[in-house]
Amino acid sequence: MTKREKIGKAKTVNIGEAKTRLSELVAAALRGEEVVLAKAGAPQVRLVPVEEAREAELQKIAAKRMAAFGMWKEALEGYDLSIEALKADRVDEDERLRRKFGLSD
Repeated sequence: MTKREKIGKAKTVNIGEAKTRLSELVAAALRGEEVVLAKAGAPQVRLVPVEEAREAELQKIAAKRMAAFGMWKEALEGYDLSIEALKADRVDEDERLRRKFGLSD
């Protein structure tokens, strides 16, 4: 489904009208309805609940991290980069402090 098709199924409201119906439009967005604010008939803004916006933001950050990690793919080839393997390489906290501060038992 394209963006244009999704917007066609959304409740589209002119920004001027949205000023007077803001509470109603926010309630509709919270119910899960898609609400789009338009200016001169062109979609400008989509109202979404904060949880959905936060989830979308986290997905965007994850995609950027994966892209950045991808540039090191060749350099890290052959290494086990699973969480379990990375955690297994951790040193005991007491051992780390001994090495860092030169403490003895």
